[in-house]
Amino acid sequence: MDILFVGGELAPMVRRSDAADVIASLSKSLRALGHRVTIALPRFAAIEKAGSLVARRLSPLVLAGGMAPATEVVLYDGRLGSGADLLLIDIPGGIERPDAGDARTWGTFARAVAAIVVERSRGEAPFDVVHGHDWIGGAALYLIKEAAARGELASPVTRVLTIHDVAAQGAFGREAIPALGLDDSHFTPDRLEFWGLTSFLKAGLLAAETVTTVSETYARELGSEERGERMDGLVRALSTGIGGSIRSGVLGVVSGVDHAVENPATDPALAARYDADDPSPKGRCKSALAQELGLEIDPERPTVGVVVRAGHRGGAEALLAALPKLLRLDSTVIVAATALDDERLGERLEEAIAREPERAAWLARPTDAQLRRLLAGSDLLVLASAHDACSPWPMRAQRYGAVPVAVRAGGTIDTVIDLDADLVTGTGFLFDHLGAENLVGAVARGVSAMRSPRWGAVRRRVMRVDHGWERPARRYIALYKSLVREPVSVAAPLAVSP
Repeated sequence: MDILFVGGELAPMVRRSDAADVIASLSKSLRALGHRVTIALPRFAAIEKAGSLVARRLSPLVLAGGMAPATEVVLYDGRLGSGADLLLIDIPGGIERPDAGDARTWGTFARAVAAIVVERSRGEAPFDVVHGHDWIGGAALYLIKEAAARGELASPVTRVLTIHDVAAQGAFGREAIPALGLDDSHFTPDRLEFWGLTSFLKAGLLAAETVTTVSETYARELGSEERGERMDGLVRALSTGIGGSIRSGVLGVVSGVDHAVENPATDPALAARYDADDPSPKGRCKSALAQELGLEIDPERPTVGVVVRAGHRGGAEALLAALPKLLRLDSTVIVAATALDDERLGERLEEAIAREPERAAWLARPTDAQLRRLLAGSDLLVLASAHDACSPWPMRAQRYGAVPVAVRAGGTIDTVIDLDADLVTGTGFLFDHLGAENLVGAVARGVSAMRSPRWGAVRRRVMRVDHGWERPARRYIALYKSLVREPVSVAAPLAVSP
C-alpha cells in the first residue's frame, strides 16, 4: 500500500509531543513490512539542520480556487534512513515550530496536502491511505473528503485520523474557514464550528472513516466528560456510527518503542552495554551518569529519574512539592524537563534542585542521548504527569531496566502492571491521582522494593516486556486493508452542540 502520513512533528528533529515518536516509529515499521510511506510536514528548519537531505521540486504548487486567495507553495522531497519518504511543504511566511503558525499558515498547509492527494489520485501511483495525526492532519482530511464529494479524486483514498492528545484541538477564529478555502456554510455546529471557534480536530473527526488513538484506555476516556476536553459528545456519536459509516467508536492501538534505537545492548550513548540476561553493567551506567552530572557517586543509593514537562497538567507543581521528601528517602534525584511550557515553573524547579548539588540534578531540554543515559542510570523512572494518552516513557524505562512509577490513568494502564507486595507479578509502580503525597508514596514503595532479594528478578522481568512496534504496525495494516477493501460511505453531517 501507499500511505501518506500528515502531521506536524517528526522525532528526533521536530518534537513537541509524543506524536513525534509515533510518526517516526510507526512509519519505519510500516516501511519494514513492505509498504511505501510518505510523511508530509511543513518545511521546518530543524529537519534540514539535523542533516536530512532534501531536494526542491522544479515546479511549485499553485493553490487556487475556493475562498482563499491563490497561493504558491514550494515542495521539497527527501528520504529518511528508515526508508520513509519526506514531503516538506514550504508555506509563504513559514512555520517555525509545531506550536507556532496561525490559521492562514496551517490552512495553507492543509490545502497543499489535499491538492497533492488529488494530483496523485490522477496519476499512476495514487495514495491508498491518508493517515492524519492530531488536528494538523485533521484539517487536511476534511479538505480531502470535500474534494471527494466534489468528484475531484480519480481514485478513492481512505482517511484515518489518530488522536494523540485530544486537548490539542487546533482552535482558531472564524478566519480559519476562508484560510481553508471554504465558505461560511462550514462554520456551523454540524461542521467546523466548535464553541464559537473553528476546530481542526473536529474537522478530522468528521472526515475520518476510522479514528484511532494510542491506547485502549485512552480510547474509552475520550468519550468521557472528564477526559474528553469537550469533544466527548462527538466521540460518543462516533460510537453509534454516523450516516451509515462502519465506524464503531475510537479504536485504541497501543503505541510502542523503537527497539533498534531504544536498546541498552547496543546503545552507543551508554558507558556500558547490558541486557535482560545480564543487567549488571547497568551499575556502571549509573556511576557514569552521576559523574557526568557532578553528583555524589554512591552505587548503593537509589537513583530516581524523573521526566516532567514544566506546566504540563500539574506534574511539575506536584514534583516541586514532593522534592524535599524524595531526597529524604536517601535517593539521588535527576529531573529531565522535556518541555518548559511554563518558564517560571521550570525556574522554580531548577532553583530547588540547585540547593542539593550532590544529590539532585536538572536537565533542561535534554538531548535524546542524554535521556537514554538517564534511563540507563536510573533504578526508578517517575513519569510526573497527571495524565497521558500513552506516553512512551514507561515503556522506554522498562526497556532500560528503570522500573516506572506513574499515575494510574490513560495509556499507562495498558503498558504498566502494578507490582504486588511480594514483587512476584507486575512491571511498575502505579498510584492514583497526581499529588506530592501520592508521588512520594509510590517512589517509597520502589525504594523499599530495591532492598528485596527479588529486585533483580523484577528488573529482568520489566526488561523482557515486548513493547516493539511490529504488532501495532500490523494492526494498522489490517485496519487499512479492511477500509481499502470496503470503502466507507461519506458520512452525513452531524450536529454536535457545545
